[in-house]
Amino acid sequence: MSATSVLSQVESPTRKITIPPLLGASVTELTAWVQQQGQPGYRGKQLHDWIYNKGVRSLADISVFPKQWRAEVAEIPIGRSTIHYRSVAPDGTVKYLLKLADGFIIETVGIPTEKRLTVCVSTQVGCPMACDFCATGKGGYKRNLARHEIVDQVLTVQEDFQQRVSNIVFMGMGEPLLNTDNVLAAIQSLNQDVGIGQRNITVSTVGIRDRIRQFAQNQLQVTLAVSLHAPNQTLREKLIPSARPYKIDDLLTECREYVDITGRRVSFEYILLAGVNDLPEHAAELAKRLRGFQSHVNLIPYNPIFEVDYQRPNRDRIQAFVKVLKQHHIAVSVRYSRGLEADAACGQLRANKE
Repeated sequence: MSATSVLSQVESPTRKITIPPLLGASVTELTAWVQQQGQPGYRGKQLHDWIYNKGVRSLADISVFPKQWRAEVAEIPIGRSTIHYRSVAPDGTVKYLLKLADGFIIETVGIPTEKRLTVCVSTQVGCPMACDFCATGKGGYKRNLARHEIVDQVLTVQEDFQQRVSNIVFMGMGEPLLNTDNVLAAIQSLNQDVGIGQRNITVSTVGIRDRIRQFAQNQLQVTLAVSLHAPNQTLREKLIPSARPYKIDDLLTECREYVDITGRRVSFEYILLAGVNDLPEHAAELAKRLRGFQSHVNLIPYNPIFEVDYQRPNRDRIQAFVKVLKQHHIAVSVRYSRGLEADAACGQLRANKE
């Protein structure tokens, strides 16, 4: 949202109008807004500090503002959610169900390690991609999240942990590249207003035709992670029905263009399903497709959900897959998801308490 759009939507507080939530706005946008309200420009910087550093949830609580003005703008939304449900896994991972202003519930996850705090954020209410092994896709799609609803997830985790967030992964509910405008706006705010470096942000996508190429034009320093999960089109369609119109060869061509445009490698996510896509011949076929590619493969052992009966491969099977990729000089690592016991691991996110 630009300063112009803020100005065009915000008028006198005495008039009954729709006000966009302020969370996600830059200091420049907030300064334009306070001046529109007849306040001095320096209050924009104050407002920015209270929103992003003090975590204020109501303009009425900003004590440095004049009392009368606080009363006038008290109903203008900042754009914060409420924690509907919170659960903690034995490894310290925390799953949050956040209630939005319209009553929809989304999920976000705080993942602590010794040196950093990562937030797995959602970009949609539900997901339209319908990956067969993913709990989110089983619940269907409701709507895109707005800029403030994405930024809010990071602030919520930061406040709850009482610790600065260091990394963000757009790997929660939804397909980020079906909500590109709001995702880009949220990345800008998370970088400039919350202070998280772009190189510490990862955006994950199943792959939407032409969207990776368009995303590359923004020349961001974020990591692009593509959910591949299969080495060929036939198997990929079985696991990701929405992939039928977008052939794997076309997807990889677009990924190569992304590397050419940005100079940054692509990370490929590959969930290992026992007896389905984890055989040595699958690894060899995957290696052949990725040969000469500036990329990295993240292998993710399957995290169970109750809707389907896929199984996680054992460690020997996983290591055999790794060995084949390494023999073909493919950069690879195994990522064991955190938060498994709290249903907060990769593929387990759903907007209920089960």
